[in-house]
Amino acid sequence: MTGVCGHVKQIAVNNPIPYRYETPNQEPRLRHYHHLVETGELHPDAAQRAVAERLDDLAGALEGYVAPERRRGLFKRKPQPPAKGLYIWGDVGRGKSMLMDMFVTAAPVAAKRRMHFHAFMRDFHAALHEQRKKTEKDAVIEVAHAFADDLTLLCLDELQILDITDAMLVGRIFDTLFSRGVVVVATSNRHPDDLYKDGLNRHLFVPFIETIKSELEVIELGGEDDYRLRELERLEVYHSPLGPDATAAMDRAWDSLTDTPGEPFTITHTGRDLVIPRFANGVGRGAFKEFCEAPLGPNDYLQIAGVLKVLILDDIPRLSRAKNNEAKRFVTLIDALYDNHVRLIASAAEPPAQLYEDGPGAFEFRRTASRLEEMQTADWVKSE
Repeated sequence: MTGVCGHVKQIAVNNPIPYRYETPNQEPRLRHYHHLVETGELHPDAAQRAVAERLDDLAGALEGYVAPERRRGLFKRKPQPPAKGLYIWGDVGRGKSMLMDMFVTAAPVAAKRRMHFHAFMRDFHAALHEQRKKTEKDAVIEVAHAFADDLTLLCLDELQILDITDAMLVGRIFDTLFSRGVVVVATSNRHPDDLYKDGLNRHLFVPFIETIKSELEVIELGGEDDYRLRELERLEVYHSPLGPDATAAMDRAWDSLTDTPGEPFTITHTGRDLVIPRFANGVGRGAFKEFCEAPLGPNDYLQIAGVLKVLILDDIPRLSRAKNNEAKRFVTLIDALYDNHVRLIASAAEPPAQLYEDGPGAFEFRRTASRLEEMQTADWVKSE
């Protein structure tokens, strides 16, 4: 199964620098990336180009490779893929997801899968729950093998470890994938050494870090430009009053940041599902009623904030005494976004200070209104 998410559009320069892909006697497999640079649709970026060329090399090496089927028994040799996979890390907005999407499209492999890491772990937990009903065997290894079946290339976007449960699982999952000869390409905002930093019982997680560094080529996508930030700086982030103009502006913001329709994204947390109605490349979108009329609490909003870089929140109504519960949830959502520095783009019936003027929490809402005002400023958008 393959899938491709959108990417943040880079701002083209008025006079693009002449660009040529200089690999003798070989046309690049990531043709779309090089075409966009040549035509000036993407800003020339030396750091991106270096990573694109490594992805080109890997795509070429994978031609004709098929990961071997599962073999049982005591005597079996670990298969050797034609090239190491890649672990690409760097700050947000540098183009990691964009390059991965182009690589997935270009890679000459039939059995390939591209997933957000959080979705991968969600699916693994669901399969693990079902497997434990069926067998007393080591369910983790059985599910990891099931994931590896009919899979040669696995691309995981935004690898991050947020809790002890995942920290204890990933090492065993990846060991199994590598033992089957599955090639892995992952992106992350962190160097492997900084994954799950200061996490509970981190010493038990360290072997996974060493596995990543031995099995994958670790490369940094550096550069000075945060293309998502550039795009956010150009956008208005608060649209009031509600109506066709506000809706059109929100649609333009989504298109500008993702360039894809997106799809629902489910977070499994404490035995239930939290759904972001539309998600692509770290950008989520949904209506006020979907986030604040549902019975969600502080931990739910922290989970949502943990997977987002930007939330596009539609149709915030004028709040009142009759909507006091919704107002409380909205306050909690904004606190979670603010504390995790998730950028907010919103459409609302009123300016922040006039959203909730009559009700038991109206006085306390002033703090939320102040945060909403602050989150619109260029300094807050630029800050970390």
